[in-house]
Amino acid sequence: MQISNFGYFWLDTWVMANIIQLATQDFCARFLNRTNDPCGRQYDQMTMAARAAPANIAEGNSRHSTSKETEMRLTDVARATLAELANDYANWLLRHEQIPWSIHSAEYKQVANVRLDKPNYQDDVLHQSSIHILSQKHRFDTWLLSDNSMTVANCMLVLCNRLILMLGKQIENQLSTFKVEGGFTEALTAERLSYRAEQSKQDESPLCPLCGKPMIKRMAKKGINSGREFWSCSAYPQCNGTRNII
Repeated sequence: MQISNFGYFWLDTWVMANIIQLATQDFCARFLNRTNDPCGRQYDQMTMAARAAPANIAEGNSRHSTSKETEMRLTDVARATLAELANDYANWLLRHEQIPWSIHSAEYKQVANVRLDKPNYQDDVLHQSSIHILSQKHRFDTWLLSDNSMTVANCMLVLCNRLILMLGKQIENQLSTFKVEGGFTEALTAERLSYRAEQSKQDESPLCPLCGKPMIKRMAKKGINSGREFWSCSAYPQCNGTRNII
């Protein structure tokens, strides 16, 4: 399977999302049972929310070259599912009369200060990325392997909120890129206009009376001239120059 071109393997957000998914699966297998989750609904909801985060990050990044709008939307879906998962962990603590760690507490700071290594994949990306994800997950073993579900839930709350912030910054970067480069629709429009402008040059089209650029044929879509062709400046909408077709 050729996956070396899939950019999301190098994203810290995708690595962290996989850590959260694996840790959530462990949490549910260890601490949910027929007594506290008789129908298995909480197990399903938590594991599905955890799965949705890396899945949407991967799908969104894979759409980067064709639809930046879709990329941003899916990244935001990943962020929303993490907020749902974080709420489940907070609820677990409250059900047991426990309060989440304060952001000023030593425990919170210890987890928050654990930093991920940058990926360094070569040719075997799937193999090497799996090793990387597991090695980064083990950085949190002090808390994730605890027999105390309160400790694990608190650690997961920190990780979820941390990834939510990371995804927020990722969306900001995607939006900045979109403002400069536009999206797939804009790219298609630019390509079409470029082609039509080139065709107009070959067809000896007139020059725009306003800016002097080649003109292309368009068809009026409304008004008294609806359905009729006319010459329009190839630089439209920056230039509104027109000529009647004789």
